[in-house]
Amino acid sequence: MVVVVKDQLLHFSHHHPLNLLHLQSPKQREEEEDDDDNDNDEDDFVEEDHHGGQCNLCNEQIWSFHSCYYHCKSCDYSLHKFCAELPEFMQDHPLHVGHTLTLSMSYPYQMIHYRNTDSKWKCYVCNLEWKDTYNYHCSLCNLSRGKTSKNFKEDEHPNLLHCPFQNEGVNLLKHYMFDQKKFISSQHDGEMLNHLSHQHPLILIDKKTSVGEKLVSLHDPMKRVQLLCDGCVRPIMTVPFYICFHCADKQCCFVLHEWCAKLPMKIEEYDGHPQHTLFLLPEIPGEFFGVFDCAICFFPSNGFAYGCTTCKYYVDINCAFIPKEITHDSHIDHIRSKVNPSAEPRRRYCKACKYSMKRKFGFHCRSCDFYIHVQCALFLPKIITHKCDKHPLSLRYEPVENQLGEYFCEVCENKFDPFQWFYHCTTCLQSMHAACAPLILQNELATYDSYDRCIYKFLNIKFGGSLKINNHSHRLVFAQGLQSDDDCNICLSSLQYKMAFKCLECHDFACHYECVSSVVDL
Repeated sequence: MVVVVKDQLLHFSHHHPLNLLHLQSPKQREEEEDDDDNDNDEDDFVEEDHHGGQCNLCNEQIWSFHSCYYHCKSCDYSLHKFCAELPEFMQDHPLHVGHTLTLSMSYPYQMIHYRNTDSKWKCYVCNLEWKDTYNYHCSLCNLSRGKTSKNFKEDEHPNLLHCPFQNEGVNLLKHYMFDQKKFISSQHDGEMLNHLSHQHPLILIDKKTSVGEKLVSLHDPMKRVQLLCDGCVRPIMTVPFYICFHCADKQCCFVLHEWCAKLPMKIEEYDGHPQHTLFLLPEIPGEFFGVFDCAICFFPSNGFAYGCTTCKYYVDINCAFIPKEITHDSHIDHIRSKVNPSAEPRRRYCKACKYSMKRKFGFHCRSCDFYIHVQCALFLPKIITHKCDKHPLSLRYEPVENQLGEYFCEVCENKFDPFQWFYHCTTCLQSMHAACAPLILQNELATYDSYDRCIYKFLNIKFGGSLKINNHSHRLVFAQGLQSDDDCNICLSSLQYKMAFKCLECHDFACHYECVSSVVDL
């Protein structure tokens, strides 16, 4: 509690009354004040060329331009006037409604432990790093905040992308293509499409059409139904979309989002490779099973790409149309601009996954030291559904209110850091790693401890398809390695959380993707 009695203050941070000391002469104060009734008052005075020491709350110096400060002479304890008059409690702060924030000098051990930053930690609003200074803290959530204000005007940024996307059925490509007038005018311009990516005609599926008199099931994690686009490798959760004409007789099951079927054929002056034009490539030439590493997010992908075959520079289509600016719910009041962290003078860390930005492109808040990987900003939807919970799960950027215990993932059952973004059900109070959330059929038992990031490593890989190798009698299916799998039959090392080829008939024969590619002719 803060109580001011004349020029004395009773402050909750100190056991003695604090006296108000002036750092300007009475004459200077008279010139600044309209009311000179107190000219005869005797004030403690400090000469102008001196300062009042250091504030015990913010640890900053007290200078003459601060005009005055509070001081306990017996303890040599000082406070800036503005620091001393901050309220001890903040009720229903707009950034943390429902709980009381308390002005505190303490740091919860859990926060320091989770962040692993030698006792330094960051404000959850401005993201600035601080140590040995006061903060507003919610004891129920292990959360601390500073002050923030909006740094942009909505009307000056009419096309600003607001993240995260609402659900798994919405992604950057849909946002980009629906902003293009040509795409809007060409929608539903025919139910049959010949696309360069596929040898068979594609037909448009909408609410009134079917394939072979049987409706095609949309992607539904709750029912363990998987339908991934062959272009962007993202779920197809709405109609219309395109599917191979021969899907009815099981000869082929090739599907594309409507917007992925109408992507531009080339990109001029792409930021990451401005010297050459990038062309749309349904499959990277010479790459085994079409798998390549994206030059932006560095994730493996076997979907469509934009590429320069001369320089062997390839970008997954999900990273091809990254906007220059976004906002994000995790930092809603500030614009984030696209940056290349490799040009930064010192190492930066992602707010979402807590890992170094390194060479990866990201978004940066110029008002705060706030960085986030492109994939963490764009690839994690706001709401997901999962078979582990009958309710939708929301993306969380901080610990859950009133939950002070340890956090465990419902999918892999491993403990996790609640300061790393995760998904949470407020009804069932269940949580899961963001990387454990995607539905990957036959791979639900993949353990998170092999890859402790926010993004599922194979988010851009569409597993499935098969091949035949010479030293095995059955066809091998392209799949993710699991903890339960035996070691690779070629190199004898672990298959866990690696791309692999498995025999689904023998159940005891599996090999790494790299090992198979070395024995199969391209």
